[in-house]
Amino acid sequence: MQLVKTTRDTLLRPLQIVSGIVERRHTMPILANILIRKDGESVSFLSTDTEVQITTHANIGSGADVTGTTVAARKLLDILRALPESGDVTMTLLNKRLTVQTGKSRFALQTLAAEEFPTVQQADSYTASFTLPQKTLKHLFNMVHFSMAQQDIRYYLNGLLLVLDGKNVIAVATDGHRLAFCQVETEQAFERQEVIIPRKTIIELQRLLEENDEPVQLDIAGNQVKLTFADIELISKLVEGKFPDYTRVIPKGYSNDFTIGRDELLRSLQRAAIMTSDKFKGVRCIITPGSLKISSTNADQEEAVEELEIDYGGVSVDIGFNVTYLLDVLNNLKCDQVNIALGDSNSSALISIPDNADFKYVVMPMRI
Repeated sequence: MQLVKTTRDTLLRPLQIVSGIVERRHTMPILANILIRKDGESVSFLSTDTEVQITTHANIGSGADVTGTTVAARKLLDILRALPESGDVTMTLLNKRLTVQTGKSRFALQTLAAEEFPTVQQADSYTASFTLPQKTLKHLFNMVHFSMAQQDIRYYLNGLLLVLDGKNVIAVATDGHRLAFCQVETEQAFERQEVIIPRKTIIELQRLLEENDEPVQLDIAGNQVKLTFADIELISKLVEGKFPDYTRVIPKGYSNDFTIGRDELLRSLQRAAIMTSDKFKGVRCIITPGSLKISSTNADQEEAVEELEIDYGGVSVDIGFNVTYLLDVLNNLKCDQVNIALGDSNSSALISIPDNADFKYVVMPMRI
């Protein structure tokens, strides 16, 4: 039975969309597969790791039959990537084997029954539903994703906090050493609600979301979030747990602050980072009236010193930071200038965008 007849690129796109979450090694071998369902011309492609599920559709079916199967995602993707761009590709299902053919190339892949594929159970009802433009949601995630923890035993940090509050949609991420906050205002009004979206889901959404004004429908349930955009549906379990109170972490009332060119500061920190050791990524910042001095050393007694002129008239502050945390935020910001506010050498620093209250980045000091 012929499932699909189309061009290579037309078939490659839906497979690339769903294959990102497929893991090579899994306790359930079928989870290395994707589920392909055909209903006449409509063909759906679905993948899951039991925590996240992605579905997309394409009108590339051949014949009026209704059928389904599962096949190894990586093998099918590798085959299609290796095929020439010209010429039609057909996929045929016969005797539990999926045959991919174009020109004189033919590949026969083993399949597993579609009925055995463990799809994620969708929530019956949702506590909140709203839409945002794709580029707005992508912007929210891009501004904070780098602060998410990785494999932290405090599992609630291994994700992104999404907050609905009045007309604001807020994204917050922290690993305990730094915290990033970003908000956007919408025309919709919400009852306050907080959910934690897993790290893997956020990374996958950053890959799938595009820089356009097309809407994303977000539906939030008690333990699940569903995002629908373009021809993609993504369902993800939520992380259970209590996220830290970010409002208490963001410092208020700092009087020592200055504005500096983002690119100028970024380049200086990149140069200073060369002289830090792999284990100890510390840089020392000495802020005095009119001057920011950045220095770093390593175990070989090597040293880097950068000196920048700044418009600053506050008290002198001698403070150390993990340079990676500073580089992460400066690389992600697109503004020309950043504002840095400080307390003393033992207090966290607040990095923000001048005349913009929608983004804040807090970084803890380190002993140098």
